[in-house]
Amino acid sequence: MRTGQINVQTENIFPIIKKFLYSDHEIFLRELVSNAVDASQKLRFLSSNGEFKGELGELRVDVILDKEAKTLTIRDRGIGMTEEEIDKYINQIAFSGAEEFLQKYKGQEGAEQIIGHFGLGFYSAFMVSEKVQIRTLSRHEGAKAVQWESNGSPEFTITEIEKEDRGTDIVLFIAEDSIEFLEKTRISEILNKYCKFLPSPVFFGNKTEYIDDPSGEKDEKGNVKRISVDVPNQINNPEPAWTKAPVDLSVDDYDKFYRELYPTSFDSPLFHIHLNVDYPFNLTGILYFPKIKENVEVQRNKINLYSNQVFITDSVAEIVPEFLTLLHGVIDSPDIPLNVSRSYLQSDGNVKKISAHITKKVADKLAEMFKKDRADFESKWDDLQVFVQYGSLSDDKFAEKAKGFTLLKNDEGKYFTIEEYQEKIKALQTNKDGKIVFLYTNSPEEQFSFVKKAKDRGYDVLHLEGPLTPHFVSKMEQTFENITFARVDADTLDKLIQKDEEIPSKLSKEDEEKLKPLFEQVVNKEKFIVQFESMSSDDAPIVITQPEFIRRMMEQQKLGGAGFFGAFPETYNMVVNGNHAKISEVLAAEKEEDKTSKIKQLTDLALLSQGMLKGEALSHFIDRSIELV
Repeated sequence: MRTGQINVQTENIFPIIKKFLYSDHEIFLRELVSNAVDASQKLRFLSSNGEFKGELGELRVDVILDKEAKTLTIRDRGIGMTEEEIDKYINQIAFSGAEEFLQKYKGQEGAEQIIGHFGLGFYSAFMVSEKVQIRTLSRHEGAKAVQWESNGSPEFTITEIEKEDRGTDIVLFIAEDSIEFLEKTRISEILNKYCKFLPSPVFFGNKTEYIDDPSGEKDEKGNVKRISVDVPNQINNPEPAWTKAPVDLSVDDYDKFYRELYPTSFDSPLFHIHLNVDYPFNLTGILYFPKIKENVEVQRNKINLYSNQVFITDSVAEIVPEFLTLLHGVIDSPDIPLNVSRSYLQSDGNVKKISAHITKKVADKLAEMFKKDRADFESKWDDLQVFVQYGSLSDDKFAEKAKGFTLLKNDEGKYFTIEEYQEKIKALQTNKDGKIVFLYTNSPEEQFSFVKKAKDRGYDVLHLEGPLTPHFVSKMEQTFENITFARVDADTLDKLIQKDEEIPSKLSKEDEEKLKPLFEQVVNKEKFIVQFESMSSDDAPIVITQPEFIRRMMEQQKLGGAGFFGAFPETYNMVVNGNHAKISEVLAAEKEEDKTSKIKQLTDLALLSQGMLKGEALSHFIDRSIELV
C-alpha cells in the first residue's frame, strides 16, 4: 500500500466541485455510468484492431445498490487501469486541471461553464459521497489489481487487491446528506433519464418476467402453467432507431421508437424526419411532428439532446430555432461543446450550422410532402398550421420556403396556397385601393350572421383559427403587398370591400344628427362609436363591429408582442343602417320616450347577437321582450 497527496495548494478541492455542480448533482450517476460504457467501448475497439487479443466476454455495465452498506457501485468489464494509469488519469490530470481552473477562473462570472474543460467528470462522485473507491484490473496480461481510495481530501491511498474480473468498480460510500441516492426508485429514475440509450448494455437490479413452467405442468384448462422468475433488468436500448440507417427502418419502427421516447403520449406523430449528417459536422437524430394543440407552450422541451447516446438536456433552444422546439424527438451530436455537467450549451459556429441545417431539413421535408402528395398534406394541415405559422413568424429563411406550402382553408373546407387564393377571389374581392381582400372568420358559429351575409353576396370566407392568427395575417400582409386580411365582423361588408358605387341613404344629415345623441344615450360612449351608414335594407338595423387593426393589436398583446403600442382600449363601432325600416320607424316616432325605447331594444338585439349583452342589461332585455310578445 502507498499513500500520496494530490499536488494542489487548495486544502480541499471537493467543496469547489460540489458548489459548481450542485444544481445538477444527480448527474454524478450519468458521468460514472457513461465512463463505464466508454471503458467497454474502448475495449471493443482495441479488440477489433488487434491490440487486445483476450476474450471480450459480455461487455456490460452493472449498477449495484446496497442500502445496508450505504454504497452504490458502478461496475464494468472494460479496459481497466494499472496503478500507473490511475496516477496519470485520476491523480494528475483531473486534479491538476482542477487546480488550473481554480487559479485561472476562481471568482469569475460564468466559471461554472468553464469547469468542463478540465475533465472533472469522475469527481462528480464526491458530490454525493463521503468516500470513493476505484477497484480495477487492467486488460494487460499479468496486470495486478489495485484499489484507489479518497475521502475527498487531497490524500489518497493505493493498495494491491485481489480481483478476478477485468474492468473497474467505482464504489461510492453515500454521504448522509445524499441518502436519496440509496433509494432504488431514485436510481431507476436517473438511469432512465440519462442512460436510456447508452451503446452498451446497462443493468440495474432485477425484474419479474413470466415464462412457461420448465416442468411442463399444466393448469385445469390443459395449458402449461406460467411461473414468475427474476431476471437482470436491462435499463437501456443500446441500438436506438436514430443510430440506424433510414433504409433499415420501417414506418412501424419509427412509430415504435416514438412510443419508446414518449410512453405516456396518446397521439401518434404526423410524420418524421431522419437526420444523418457527417460533414461538415456530425449530426444524427429523428424529429417527429406531433399534433400540436392550441396551447403552444405545452408542446415545448420534447426534443432530447444526446452526445454519443448520452443524454444531455431537453432544453435545446440554443441548438434549434425557437419554432422547432415544438417538434419531438432526438438530436445526437458529439460536435456540440459541453461543460462537465453536460447541461449548458456553449454557442459556437458548429451550433449555428447545426441549427440552420435542421431548419432547412424541416422546410425541405414539408415542401417535398406538399409536392409529392398534396391531398395527404392537406389532410394534415389543420395539425401543421400552427407550426408553419410559428416558423414563418420567427424565421425568415423558413418563411421564404414556406410561402409555397402555406395553405388557407375556406369555410367550405377547400385548401389553397396564398397565390392560388388570390387568383380565385381577385375578380370579386378587390377593394377600391386595388388590394385583394381576404375575408376570414376564426369562429364560424359566433360570426355566423356575418359569414352568411358575405356568402349571400358571393364572397368567399376563409376559416382561420388558432393562437397565432393575428400575428400570421399581419406577416402575410407584409409578405404579399397586394392583399389585406379582414375578419368578417371587423366592419360592414360595404366598408370591408368598398366599391365605387354607393347606396343612397334614406336619412339626411339632419336626421342623423337628431338620432345620434339618442343612440349614444343607451351605450357607453367610451366603448361604442355610433356611426351611420347607407347599407342594404336587407342588412340588420344595427351592426356591432370591431375595427380590424384595434382587434388584431389587442389579440397580439394577449399573446405577447405589439406591446410597444401601449394598451389598446376595447372599442367597437355601432353602425346604424340608415336604410332599414326600423330606423325609419324610430325617426317617425312622435314621443322621445318611444324613440328611446325602440333604440334600446334594437341596440340590445345587436349586442345580444355578438354575445355582448350580459348581467343586468340582459335581464332587463328579457323582461322587455316578454312584455312585447
